[in-house]
Amino acid sequence: MTAAIYARVSTRDKGQTNDNQLLELRAFAGRLGYSVYQEYCDQESGGTAERPQFQQLFLDAHQRRFDVVLFWSLDRFSREGVGETLNHLQRLTVAGVQFKFFTEQYLDSTGVFKEAIIAILAAIAKQERVRFSERIKAGQARSTKKPGRPALAATKLAEVRRLRGEGLSFKKIQLATGVPVATMHKYLVGER
Repeated sequence: MTAAIYARVSTRDKGQTNDNQLLELRAFAGRLGYSVYQEYCDQESGGTAERPQFQQLFLDAHQRRFDVVLFWSLDRFSREGVGETLNHLQRLTVAGVQFKFFTEQYLDSTGVFKEAIIAILAAIAKQERVRFSERIKAGQARSTKKPGRPALAATKLAEVRRLRGEGLSFKKIQLATGVPVATMHKYLVGER
């Protein structure tokens, strides 16, 4: 089988590199008898799929350039949440590409439990969506504060109106008062 390796660290500024992950994943591929097609390495947050090598991995997966992807761990693959992470794994499955995780070897779509793993991940994702919704509703029920930004104070609004009346631009008023231009537009619509 031909394998792709994906490694990710969060940031460049703390001296982090993908080297440790790559060494272990190369050895892992060797023990499994896989030849390595390519290594995809990002130094980006896992909180978004907008990572260059992550995107390239999926493009190549859909072109069937490899049979399996080896990842260090689930959190190195994605930190977008259960639902999005499951969607990414499903995209690989739909492309006919299997996956294995080095540190969580129970997350393996290459073995006899492939369908069970996918079903379990789907159930976890569904439960996470339900819990997330419940947490949002509970937080809103406890909150005495109205959602959204607080209203502009009357004194600040009077200052904005005075400066606007003097002919200052919205940008200059923002610099002077700290009130965002969009907020000024909201309060001054129809005035002047």
